[in-house]
Amino acid sequence: MVDVALRPIDDSDLDALFEQMRDPESVRMAAFTAEDPDDRTAFDAHMAKVRASSTAVNRAVTADGRLVGSIAAFVIDGVTEVTYWIDRAYWGQGIASRALALLIESVPVRPLFARAASDNAGSLKVLRKAGFAITGTETSYANARKTEIEETILRLDEPAQTAPSDPDPDGP
Repeated sequence: MVDVALRPIDDSDLDALFEQMRDPESVRMAAFTAEDPDDRTAFDAHMAKVRASSTAVNRAVTADGRLVGSIAAFVIDGVTEVTYWIDRAYWGQGIASRALALLIESVPVRPLFARAASDNAGSLKVLRKAGFAITGTETSYANARKTEIEETILRLDEPAQTAPSDPDPDGP
């Protein structure tokens, strides 16, 4: 079983996180991404802003000590949302599910909200497994696909009661 942990994001993580967040298949799957995933200046500005935010929790995700992604809880329009990004090389190993469970444990705010492209089955599975319930959908512009697509909106009032060793793999 992979040992998943969260830690603060270090400056030394930024190069790897930038590379992960510009992987074409991951970008297409996430859909709601930066306008230009290859724009390092925009990435650095965004990361500086979110890392300095007093209302956000931003963490690096590690698996067996290796940086494999990032996860965050942030306030937007008065509600707290979660987001995560796992390096595609680590999809299907349960890492996103474990990282999300750890984040939920560390963020006492309820309800929590999440959004995912409605065709992103892996991410929806991770969110539902954590106890998020689908509350609706809306059509939103997805930078990665350069069109409007359906987005699923989810809400968590109480986390799911699952065993931490649940081996059920997940996706992005």
